[in-house]
Amino acid sequence: MNDTTATGPAVGDAGSQVLSSRVIELRKKRGLTLEQLAAASGVSRSMLSQIERGRANPTLAVTLRIAQAFGLNIGELVDQPWAASRIEVVRSDDASQLFRDDRECRIRTLSPLHLEKNVEFYEVRLAARARLASAPHFEGTRELLTVTEGRARIQAGDNRCELGPGDSAHYHADLEHTIENTGDTELVGFLVVTYQ
Repeated sequence: MNDTTATGPAVGDAGSQVLSSRVIELRKKRGLTLEQLAAASGVSRSMLSQIERGRANPTLAVTLRIAQAFGLNIGELVDQPWAASRIEVVRSDDASQLFRDDRECRIRTLSPLHLEKNVEFYEVRLAARARLASAPHFEGTRELLTVTEGRARIQAGDNRCELGPGDSAHYHADLEHTIENTGDTELVGFLVVTYQ
C-alpha cells in the first residue's frame, strides 16, 4: 500500500515540520529503528523516512497510526498540549488495557499506555495454584508486588519469599522471576515495574 495516496485530510506544512521532529525524537528516545516503527504502526519504512526528513505531508490516518504506535493521540504526537486531556482515565472495561487474559492469569495495565516506560502499573490476578514466570527484563528493572487477596510466593533468581494480604515485596526483575499463587483462591495484587 502506498501511504502517500491514502485518502483523508492531510496535516499542514507547519505540522509536517513538527511531526518530523517529534517522530525522530520519540523513535530515538525509545530505541526504535525505522523498521521497528514501521512494523508497529503499519506505515511503510519509506513513508516514515520521508516524514522524518520533512518531505512528506501525511494524511491524518497515517499520522494517527504513527501516534498510536507511540501510545499517543495526535495532539500529543505533534506536541500540542491543549489537544490532550489534563486528566487521563483508565477505564476498568477498556479491553486495550488487558496485557494478558486467560484461564490462569489476567494482567490489566493501570497506567496509561503512552507513559514513558520508566514506570508501569498493573493489576495481577492469578487463578488458584497458577504461576506467572518471567524471563529477565532489562538490566536495572525492579518490581514491587503488593498482595490484596490470597497468598503468593515470589522468586527472583535464588531468592524467594511468601506474601499474604497487605504484604509487599520489592525484587530484582532483571533475573528470572516468578509470582506463584500458593493458595486455593484467586490471588489479586498490584504490580509496579520500574526501569532504570
